[in-house]
Order: sequence, then C-alpha cells, then structure tokens
Amino acid sequence: MVDYRPIPDERDVFHEYRSYAFSPEEGLPAYDPDEHETPRATLGSRRGLYASEAADDADPRCVCRHYWLESHVRGDRHRTAGLASVSTPPEYRRRGHVRQLLARSLAEYRDRDIRFSVLWPFRYRFYRQYGWDTANRVRTHEFEPSLLSVATRETIDGGRFRRLEADEYDRLESVYATHANRYGLALERDADWWRYRIFGGSDRDPFVYAYERDGDVAGYLVYAMEGGQGDRRMDVSELVFADREALLSLLAFCYRHESQVQRVRFDLPADVPIRDLVRDPDEVETTVSDGPMVRIVDVAETLSALSYPDHDASLMIAVEDPLVDWNDGTFALEVTDETVTCERVGDGTGAVDIRLEIGALSQLVVGTRSVRDLERTGRLEVGDSAAPEAFETLAALFPETDVYLGEFF
Repeated sequence: MVDYRPIPDERDVFHEYRSYAFSPEEGLPAYDPDEHETPRATLGSRRGLYASEAADDADPRCVCRHYWLESHVRGDRHRTAGLASVSTPPEYRRRGHVRQLLARSLAEYRDRDIRFSVLWPFRYRFYRQYGWDTANRVRTHEFEPSLLSVATRETIDGGRFRRLEADEYDRLESVYATHANRYGLALERDADWWRYRIFGGSDRDPFVYAYERDGDVAGYLVYAMEGGQGDRRMDVSELVFADREALLSLLAFCYRHESQVQRVRFDLPADVPIRDLVRDPDEVETTVSDGPMVRIVDVAETLSALSYPDHDASLMIAVEDPLVDWNDGTFALEVTDETVTCERVGDGTGAVDIRLEIGALSQLVVGTRSVRDLERTGRLEVGDSAAPEAFETLAALFPETDVYLGEFF
C-alpha cells in the first residue's frame, strides 16, 4: 500500500525530481539550500507518494506541490488548490504512481474543503484523462511598438508612471480587485504571493510600473525584457486597468519604449481589445493558446456552495469521474430563492436530466463554456427522459462568463 505524505526533509530529492522533469538539459545541479530555498520556492506544500509508510523510505515514487489559494467563481471566493511540480523519475514511470498521487491530492483537497483544483499542464490530454480541462485561453499579441502610437493621442494629461518595489504591492490591490471581479478563477493574492510570484521571478525579477491618477493607482503592468540590442522584446505578462483611459495610458507607456525595443508582446484575456486599438491590426500577430486547467474537487459540496441566478430549479445530473468515486454518479441539484442543495443519489444509471463528465462540468461551473457549446461538441447530453426544459434550466443556472487565470505557478 503506497503512502501519500508531506516531504518535510527530502527537499534535495524534490529538487532533483523537479529538475529532471522540467529542465533535464541543465543536468542535475547540486542542491544548495541558500540558492534553491528562496521565499518564492518555499511557497506551497510539498507532497510525495512513497512505497510504504516506513519512516526510512526516503525515496518517493513521485512528487508534487500544492498552493493553497482562493479564486473568484460566479461572484464569490472559493478555496482553490494550485497543483504544480508533478514529477516522477524515469525508474518509477508507467506504474500508475501519478494517478495515485492525483487521487490522493484530491482527497486531501476534499478534507480541506477546497472546491477547485487548477494546474498548468505539460500536456493537456494527460490531465484531461484524469478529469481536468481547459479553464481559459490566452491571447498573445506581438507587434512593433509603433502600432501603439494612437494611444498617445487619446490619453489624458495628469497621470504619472512610477516603478514599484515588492514592498509597495499594497498600492496595486485596489485596481487588482477590480480586475479580479471581472474574471472567473482570478486569484486572491496575499502578501507573499504579491512579493514572490508577481514582483519576483524564478530567474530574474520583472519590472512593475503603476499608472497613478489623482493619487490612486488606476492601472499597472508587469513585464520583462528579452533579447539584446537590435533584437529586444518587451514581454508584458500582466496588464491591469480600471478603465479605458488607464488602458490607453499603459499602452502609451509601452509605445514610449519604441527606441529601446523592436517588438512588444502581451498575454491577455480575450476581451482586452488590443487589435481594435492599434493603428494597423493587420500587422499584429495574434495567437490563441490554452491556459491552465481546472477541476471540481467534490461535486456535491461545490454545487451546494455556489451562487446562482434568481431561478428555481430541480435537476438530476449524471457525472462521470475517472479518478475519484465520490464524484461518479447521479446528483440531485435543488435551487430555490432561499436554499441550494446538491446530493449524490445514485450511481449514474437510470433517469437523469443531464449527462456529462467531470471536466465538462468543471468548465460549465466556472463559466468557461456554455451549456450549448458543450452539447454541440458532444461533451454534454440531455437524458432520454429529461423534461423539455432541462437544457434551458441548466443554461440559466450556469451562464457563460469571462474566465481568466493568467499567472503561472
């Protein structure tokens, strides 16, 4: 019987496994606590899957890290676990260890009353087979900074830019709250997350500049410079703004780097209208890529904890979960003005209104995909004996929303 437990002492082993999994081209650098146990690196909790419960079994079969977070889903904050650094050395691969590690991780999340799990996959199909699915997509726009010249003609004088240090992160909290309220799965950030994940980089710290207006921060951007003289690019990883004026001011700030960089690149949510604002949209290279993945931890608990539109409803939902049995079955969802309940009432057979697997349900719940979109792509089925209004009822309970989790962990 394998044992899933914290990794309190074998941090060198965790470092070795992670290095081999994600950067094998660098070899296996010697573990140096002063170098590798930085505040950024010590965020979260390490876990390992061991062959037995024996205390001297210090050689885990695979490892991972959990970040204990909160995210915004349908107007409320819900406890969310960030899963990262899932690593298995080659001598232990193809034995089902990762599957067991993921199942044990979900069990721990359930014990902690965590509603959602999010991760950045190395391969989407790998984690999709275990019930995670795409949370949102990322639009990447790359072009010459001269295309942003239009922003300088529409900005209002009176604002100013100031570079911030990590200890000044609280200056950004108010405008970030505006951003977080726009997007599902946007994370709540504590002081450590601000200092070591936003202001701090894994290899080098990014630049963080705030746009101040009337003494308050109305927007900010986080960026790094890539390349050298004559082939330099400004990579903007986070662009947050309170209103259109702030957005244009931030773009004008990027334009003023025209003499210093040859290209600018933005990673953004779909609704930020870069192509509509630049001078020559046909010269913008825009790519769409899948972002992080999301998964419901416990269907009954999560659906009972959500906020719903003002719509009384009663649905029988059959869910298929390939990894954990508590999500595999039929769930009775009852929504009224005063109460919400969701209970597992069967094994997934029999008369139901809706059938779908856990990944599709996760996308539906956070707002990534609509009921109609899931049905059109074969990810959701209406039961043979469902009431005629079951489809519309589900759509009313779970309208599509803007979802964007862009920060990597």
